[in-house]
Amino acid sequence: MGAIIVLLTLAAVVALYFYNNPLKHGRWFLIRRFINWFPLGMTYAFLYMGRYNLNVSKNALGSLMTKEDFGLIFAAGTITYALSFLINGPLVDKYGGKTGIIVSAVGSAVANILLGILTYFVVTGQFHQNLLTAFSFLYALNMYFQSFGAMSIIKVKAYWFHVRERGVFGAIFGTLISFGVYFAFDWGQAIVDMVKINPAVPDTWLSSLLKSIFALKSGSIDAVWAVFFVPAAVMIFWAIMDLLLIKDTPEEANFPPFDPYDASSDEMDKEYTAMDLIKRVFTSPLMLMFAFIELTSGVLRNGIMQWYLIFAHEIKQPGAEFFLEHWGLLLCIFGIIGGFMGGLVSDNFFQSRRGPPVVFLSLLMFILTALMAVFLYSSPLIVGWAAVLISMAVIGVHSLMSGTAAADFGGRKTTATSSGIIDGFVYLGSGLQSFSLGYLTSWDWHWWPVFLMPFALIGMYLALRIWKELPEATKRYIKLVENESEA
Repeated sequence: MGAIIVLLTLAAVVALYFYNNPLKHGRWFLIRRFINWFPLGMTYAFLYMGRYNLNVSKNALGSLMTKEDFGLIFAAGTITYALSFLINGPLVDKYGGKTGIIVSAVGSAVANILLGILTYFVVTGQFHQNLLTAFSFLYALNMYFQSFGAMSIIKVKAYWFHVRERGVFGAIFGTLISFGVYFAFDWGQAIVDMVKINPAVPDTWLSSLLKSIFALKSGSIDAVWAVFFVPAAVMIFWAIMDLLLIKDTPEEANFPPFDPYDASSDEMDKEYTAMDLIKRVFTSPLMLMFAFIELTSGVLRNGIMQWYLIFAHEIKQPGAEFFLEHWGLLLCIFGIIGGFMGGLVSDNFFQSRRGPPVVFLSLLMFILTALMAVFLYSSPLIVGWAAVLISMAVIGVHSLMSGTAAADFGGRKTTATSSGIIDGFVYLGSGLQSFSLGYLTSWDWHWWPVFLMPFALIGMYLALRIWKELPEATKRYIKLVENESEA
């Protein structure tokens, strides 16, 4: 049922993409752009499956990986991810998003294979070294290659989507993230369930196939390691599709030059060194504002997404088992709603200004974390719905900031570095919450929502500061359109 809902949702997103055509692009341009972003997007979604499978494996490994260990391993990966942008952003700006996404998929696939091998040796009792150090190193390697993904998809987007269309593309970006979360949590858990020695449901042809590939011949141990190998195979497939189908710019696909009216519209003749690109971000008060909004969203995003499952496993949630059983599907559906809600509101009501919807979404997150703090031990349903709605809001914020505002104000020539560094702050926030909540929740789970609340308020305050901001080229375009309509 979940897979059918996701397929129907994907069909609706594709239909909305073709329906939303404010610049009146030709039919072939829309089709060729779809051929570009669909494989790019599927690669990105399955990168998520190869990123959050660590969460699924933690619950499957049980006492072999403690909460403190998991927090430190995840933090090692997220901090690596955040710092990698200083190197990888300029590389993607130089070599293009197509190269970047292929490097990301192949590198992450290799890292997942190594994580699968390590998990096999841990579960079978053949690894007697420091589990924390080994998992941290390989997960950090995985996250280094993962860091190429987001900036690559945004780099390609910057050349193919006009600023006035990017709110909707930001929603598509949020949709791809949401699909990835669904693949990671629900498909990942399904893989773990299918390779159990004593599965809760009868074997199917797929579970029999997975067991024949991954399970031990003796059939004495659950083949948890399959949760790393399967995403690796899928990422390799999509890397091949990317190689065959993606074009970095419309010109490479034999279209005439296309000006998206972003911050690069006045500087396409300029060349930047890696240091120029990094300075451009860190010396811009506006870019730093985006970055710190994303840091707060990173705290809330993974503060909910990774810890609700652990909370619900430790503290039984009578009457709210639905959230635990369908966590990935719920995050997928409501993440898509959040992405489209933010993107459509931005483009249709605020002239593609990204700040206003972020203010409203951050306020919503503060209210919901406060509700969680009040009802944490007394109402599983309120806690479950609050967690889902926070994830909805945070995907809206993330798709508007990293997926859209960074490209608008960074411009297509420097999109990868701009969006990469801003996205890196998401993972600095993720690392902060992972270090903190791994220890705080060991004392008392009440610290969980209390820790998250102030970050929602900080994000709202910073978003208010950018309420009126638009790139100069976009302002000129809006004025031009207004003058033409008056004439």
